[in-house]
Amino acid sequence: MTTGSEDGVTVDTKLLDNEPDVADYDEASDASEDEVSVDRKERPNKRSRVARILAGGVLPGLALIMAVGAGYSKWQVDSARDSATARVESLKAATESTIAILSYQPDDAEKELNAARDRLAEPFRDEYAKLIADVVIPGAKQKKISAIANIPAAASISATSKRAEVLLFIDQSVVIGADAPTSTASTVRVTLQKDRDRWLISQFDPV
Repeated sequence: MTTGSEDGVTVDTKLLDNEPDVADYDEASDASEDEVSVDRKERPNKRSRVARILAGGVLPGLALIMAVGAGYSKWQVDSARDSATARVESLKAATESTIAILSYQPDDAEKELNAARDRLAEPFRDEYAKLIADVVIPGAKQKKISAIANIPAAASISATSKRAEVLLFIDQSVVIGADAPTSTASTVRVTLQKDRDRWLISQFDPV
């Protein structure tokens, strides 16, 4: 719709009717500012909730990981210490027990070798008992045989708190009656097992 004017300028009333009201701009501006204000208020709340979630989940998890790590480190240290102790103890036991089971005098062979049998674990103990009863003790008495064993060298192969393996280099000197002594050198792989506080030989294998 158009209207006339005194100056001869035609004005379209539809454009005037559609012109935005200044109040509408003010209301829209106020609404936008309210939304920004609400959004700013919500952000700290969201951040604090996230922080609480992280603190509640991550920190206990980290504490658990640290505890497990500390426990594993302690286990490694204890395991290494136990292994070192086992090596020393089993090496000593293998050396002393081997000398005992291979050394004897004619008159005391039965007593000495039966006592040495207590240093062994089954089934090797039963095999040794049969050997000394059937062969070694009778021969020592009849032929006046004596034997002395020495260990010039020994090495630990492996060791845990319950089982160990040792390599022994053995020199055994044997005298029969009035004959000159004869020497025999051998290498033996000795397996031991822990029985309470004692290391017992469970296998005796020539190499």
